[in-house]
Amino acid sequence: MNISGNTVFIPGSTSGIGLALALELKAKGNTVIVGGRRAELLERIAAEHPGIDTVEIDTSDPVSIESAAKEVLAKHPDLNVLVTMAGIMKVEDWHRPESFLASAESVITTNVLGPIRLIAAFIEHLRKQPDATIVTVSSGLAFAPLKVTPSYNASKAAIHMLSESIRLQLADTSVKIMELEPPAVRTALLPGQEESEFAMPLDEFVAEVVALIEARPDVKEIQVERVKFLRYGEARGDYDQVVQTLNASDPHGK
Repeated sequence: MNISGNTVFIPGSTSGIGLALALELKAKGNTVIVGGRRAELLERIAAEHPGIDTVEIDTSDPVSIESAAKEVLAKHPDLNVLVTMAGIMKVEDWHRPESFLASAESVITTNVLGPIRLIAAFIEHLRKQPDATIVTVSSGLAFAPLKVTPSYNASKAAIHMLSESIRLQLADTSVKIMELEPPAVRTALLPGQEESEFAMPLDEFVAEVVALIEARPDVKEIQVERVKFLRYGEARGDYDQVVQTLNASDPHGK
């Protein structure tokens, strides 16, 4: 993926990593479409950031995805980058099903079925582009679990293997698969995370991500330095220590 000259759709980007990445990609010379569920946030983004287009989309709803895809492609027929950013994270207690079942179902619907449905909605269009990219979003927690977020960990592990698999299948097309693997970042993904000293500052994370893409347009896994502790624990042979450290250090892991 070249760092500029693209038309990029980022559903799930009205705040946090998604919005920060959208603004940085716009500054790098890309046409950017921001997607989200809340119309008032989309209106505010459009007013505060002229040149960014917006579309209403709920990635947990297949009808909404289909409708938004039609709208985006009608307005931006040169779309060549899809970033499946939308995701949710919930603390769960698996001692009792009434404490986790509904939460787990919503996490899997948004974090796994959402990206699958988004890719299904755009893949035929992307395959027709001379150079296209799908950016999936997993997590450092795909490789080392935070004990209080089991469904989130599992959903991101699924996205990692999905990315690996469809990269192989689409190798005969113009579509590249890049997997973004964030560490904990200071966003509102969980209560208190925006102020967490454990989490990486948002601006530092996005700046490093963009620099990595710019330096290596063909990169398969976008890994800032801070995520490598989680990503490669098993390969280094210190997986148990990584898991222990993660759950002792993060305030949500206590």
